[in-house]
Amino acid sequence: MPTPRLRTCLLAGALLLAVAPLEAGIRVELDGVEGEAKRNVQAFLSVERYKDRDKLEADTVARLFARIEDEVRAALKPLGYYEPKVKADLEPGRDANDSRIRIDIDPGKPVLVDTVQIVVEGAGATDSAFDPVRNSAGLRRGQRLNHGNYETAKGDLLRIAAAQGYLDARLVENTLQVDPVDHKADIKLRLLTGEHYHFGEIRIEQSVIRPELMRRFMRFKEGDPYSTAQLLRTQFALDDSLYFSTVEVQPLERDPQTLSVPVRISAEKGRRQFQIGAGYGTDTGPRGTFSWSDPRINDRGHRFRLDVKASAITRRVDSRYDIPIGDPAIEKFSMQLTNRTEQISDLNTYELSFTPSITRVSGSWQRVVSLAVTNTTTKSAAGIETLQNGGVQRDTSNLLVPGLSFTSVPEGYLGEALFTRGFHAELSGSTHVLGSTSDFLRLHVQGERVFELGPVWHVLLRGELGTSLVRNFDDLPGIYRFFAGGDRSVRGFAFNSLSPKRDVLALQRNPTGAVLRDAGGNLLYTPGQINVGGQHLAFGSAELIRDLPKNLAIATFFDTGNAFNRFGDRLAYSVGIGLRYRLPVVSIGLDIAKPLSESGSPRLHLNISPKL
Repeated sequence: MPTPRLRTCLLAGALLLAVAPLEAGIRVELDGVEGEAKRNVQAFLSVERYKDRDKLEADTVARLFARIEDEVRAALKPLGYYEPKVKADLEPGRDANDSRIRIDIDPGKPVLVDTVQIVVEGAGATDSAFDPVRNSAGLRRGQRLNHGNYETAKGDLLRIAAAQGYLDARLVENTLQVDPVDHKADIKLRLLTGEHYHFGEIRIEQSVIRPELMRRFMRFKEGDPYSTAQLLRTQFALDDSLYFSTVEVQPLERDPQTLSVPVRISAEKGRRQFQIGAGYGTDTGPRGTFSWSDPRINDRGHRFRLDVKASAITRRVDSRYDIPIGDPAIEKFSMQLTNRTEQISDLNTYELSFTPSITRVSGSWQRVVSLAVTNTTTKSAAGIETLQNGGVQRDTSNLLVPGLSFTSVPEGYLGEALFTRGFHAELSGSTHVLGSTSDFLRLHVQGERVFELGPVWHVLLRGELGTSLVRNFDDLPGIYRFFAGGDRSVRGFAFNSLSPKRDVLALQRNPTGAVLRDAGGNLLYTPGQINVGGQHLAFGSAELIRDLPKNLAIATFFDTGNAFNRFGDRLAYSVGIGLRYRLPVVSIGLDIAKPLSESGSPRLHLNISPKL
């Protein structure tokens, strides 16, 4: 009686004689396996790679068909299925497009892991860096055998050994014994680490900055345990400093006699840089950014940067001079000069400030201590006069504002730009005792966190709280008042439109913009209200995000918050959906939000920003 394989070959031969050349692709149907097993079978099957060809000759189909059983077995064996049953049928149709290969697979009883021994011997026997491999979830008794997990464990042992400085490590035993009859497998891995190497002589070849400053960038010193992670961290710290056009942190040949690895660091001077960016947001309208920087003014590492930002509602110029202190990658003394004109809802604000500050980092926290010397003016938007004083509201303040802020930073932070803030808190204030014209104390706290619900599902939570202690709210400059609403706040409401309001008289104008007067020559006004900002702020947002192919994501969200003068005042809230498109140089967000706390039409929020 012919064997299954012989029957397959006879069927293929008959088809070769009976079927005319196929002029188009064939359909492949795969049943009996799902998930990882199905993907692996599809990857192994030759017919899967040929099925979409425009032309397939009959002899090609026969060869592909004859391979199916061996290829399925080869695909399932690494996943622990050593005795699969495979049945394949080829059904020719009236024309080539109707041809179909149907493959039914019974994977059979899987081989299970029976015993696992992962042993580390030598100087690294007690090193906790190997614990993830020792406790690997993919290699446990009773689990289905997976050759990939076994190979990964082998590679991880050697990789960790090299990264931790066990440069003579080798696998002295690596066995995988499979008993297909009893469906059991035994695994044994034994790593001999050898001795632990340390950093040897450090050679610095550069004349860009002073040697003592260069050494403060290094994440290791001579005599420390050798670690490739610290080499990379030093490379990143020097790259991010922008002092250099090229920099190399390179380990040299190790010395088995002294168990040391010398390191050479070489670098070339960097250049002055400038950047131009453009974007758009429903909050700001079109916006543009220009920046120019000299990352190395002298060999002490001083830096200078100029930023110019402009949009429909903001014009801002910042110049900053930085002097590295402590750990120069993350700590500095800065002097910043800011000139800003901004329309904040119905207020026009002007600010000229000089702010020296000291930035320090301890563990996962960045601390900034500052002292701002500020001249600021707040007035109502053009053409608006208040009922209270009969003239345009205008308040100018000269302030001396000490400030203290704390920001959470990621583990191993090296001064890179933070696009999100896990936690940020800022305390600032002013008093007549220091010569200021306004007394206030202001606290502003922001937080953001992403929770992973699976490979493609995420939850983003954002929150913001603010409060001010001020004797007379009218004395609080507009740049220190709170507003809510907009792309990064309660969506569904216009930018900074949520805040306490004040009754005003607005000048009446004709279509050309000229003010109107009555018969007696008196100005004509229309009663109304404007947003003047709040003493306190509360905001919260929950967003459910699902990743899509091609850098896309879709989200649904709920926002709530408001700016107010008394705790317990009503909060606004809204719901909506959004689309995200993330690229290396630009990020596009499109949200549609509907207010629920009051009547209103859905509002579109579009934000296009460069990643500078």
